[in-house]
Amino acid sequence: MTLFASSVRAQSDVPIMTTVVVPVVGSILGLDNVRWRTDVLLRNDSRTEANVVLTLPTTPEQSSIALPAIPPGGVVHFADIVGQAFNLDAAISPMVVLTEGRRSITIQANVYGSRGTDIIPVQPIPIDYNSSSFPLRVLHGLSFSDAFRTNIGIANLGDNAASFTLALQRVPGRSVAVSHVTLPGSSLWHASVQSLFPLITSGDNFSVIIETSAPNTHVYASVIENATDAARFVAPSVFGVSTVQAVTALQ
Repeated sequence: MTLFASSVRAQSDVPIMTTVVVPVVGSILGLDNVRWRTDVLLRNDSRTEANVVLTLPTTPEQSSIALPAIPPGGVVHFADIVGQAFNLDAAISPMVVLTEGRRSITIQANVYGSRGTDIIPVQPIPIDYNSSSFPLRVLHGLSFSDAFRTNIGIANLGDNAASFTLALQRVPGRSVAVSHVTLPGSSLWHASVQSLFPLITSGDNFSVIIETSAPNTHVYASVIENATDAARFVAPSVFGVSTVQAVTALQ
């Protein structure tokens, strides 16, 4: 009886943590000598202090920090989350936000670029507080041409390797190119859409359907105007195509 009681007490001492994944944060040098950074604001809307741990799981060090307790109504702001919070010169990774308790703090993330004294307009990064993985996701409104370029990011935050099938469509249900990517655990693949589909020379307003059976995976895209380097972050949709269209495209 004493042993059982000790076991129950030990289990109850383990804090409940709520997990939210910001699909990508970074501090990286891109084309045209633009430094891309991520601005992050964390707000505690609860009536008790919030204990928060931030992790960059796909960096080589899997950098992790525990923030000082955020008081009720308190706000923590990082203009450059990678440099200020993690003290890294350059990195790109999803960011896992762990909040003690059954409710996450409120998270706002924005990506912006700078070139010298010029600031490229800020773009919000949508936050999925469910952090759910779906077998089929679609990225809409992508372009690669003389006017625009597109980067796609695929993250595998699981422990095991994950395989992805990607289909490019200009018309729903009609795939013009298919590519396959396999990522090891705790890794991020971030590259131009041309590297995925090298035989496609140009296109506007197309979609990429991404299929995987692996859990704990995340996808996103960014469309960048070549003339100004203004960026548009693209979050995935799980309702963009019907199941029949998606399966047909990936066969």
